Amino acid sequence: MSATQAIRSIGVVVALASEAGTLTSRTAKPDQITTLTDDAALCLSGMGPIAAQHAAEMLIDAGATALAVFGVAGALSKHLRNGALFCPECVLDEDGRTYYTDLEWRIRLQQRLAMSLPVDGALLSVASPLLTAAAKAGAHQRYEALAVDMESAAVAAVAEKHGLPFLVLRAIVDECDDLIPEALNGSVDAWGRPRPLKLMAALCLHPSLWGELPRLYSRMQRATQALRAVATATGPSLGWHR
Repeated sequence: MSATQAIRSIGVVVALASEAGTLTSRTAKPDQITTLTDDAALCLSGMGPIAAQHAAEMLIDAGATALAVFGVAGALSKHLRNGALFCPECVLDEDGRTYYTDLEWRIRLQQRLAMSLPVDGALLSVASPLLTAAAKAGAHQRYEALAVDMESAAVAAVAEKHGLPFLVLRAIVDECDDLIPEALNGSVDAWGRPRPLKLMAALCLHPSLWGELPRLYSRMQRATQALRAVATATGPSLGWHR
């Protein structure tokens, strides 16, 4: 997006390249704004709250009048299974702050999807990924949130600061009892792209990880298929019109 172009409506923050690929066939570049339609654009932030905050500010500087976070999340509740969609009522951070999503937008999104979409309950945002069932159980007990990500609270804080409507739509990738091996988690970059040398080193050091790859791949495929179905049904603006 050039300096003379402006977003007329919604700015979407996505952390991972695979998430961006469900909204556009164009190659989204890290830390750059990618135009989706005349009234929507995305910023590929990379994982984590600092990157997400920067992406949200970039989108607002480009003229966004509403912000959304779109992508995958981990389940904290056993009722959210791989591939399920979650549009939370509110987002929590680890310091106890609560940010509410836009009610009318959530209703419109559900109407556009023509399906029962979980829209109650909270999404927790954390600074570091929860990789074990025990870590997820602890977070669920402490915060009573249904799912977890790393970006939504940061974007919500930016939206609140600027007085803009805010929405989160997540597809569940790992379930509450799933283990994500630390060695495999460290073999992807901030945008979720494989680091071949680190991946091969991890597999050589831990041969048992070969058996984990098909499961993790299947989980991500199902989650991104759910996101792609949302994009097809709602368009890149995710049902936002005001």
